[in-house]
Amino acid sequence: MKRKSIGMRMMRAAMAIAVGGSAMQLSGCDPNVRTTLIDGLQATTTSLSTSLITAFFLSIANDAAASDGFTTG
Repeated sequence: MKRKSIGMRMMRAAMAIAVGGSAMQLSGCDPNVRTTLIDGLQATTTSLSTSLITAFFLSIANDAAASDGFTTG
């Protein structure tokens, strides 16, 4: 498996800390505000995941359609 660059690993770690930290800070918020923020985050995450999964399967389908049925390997 290919290792990611140090910059990419640092960015992913920073994003995880930012998201995790913001979720912890919501415990002191008004319940309506907290619910709205969490629902928005859930909708965004679901939409992003769906888009990535769809793109993955479309790329597989395009690779299969472009193939002439012979394997090289």
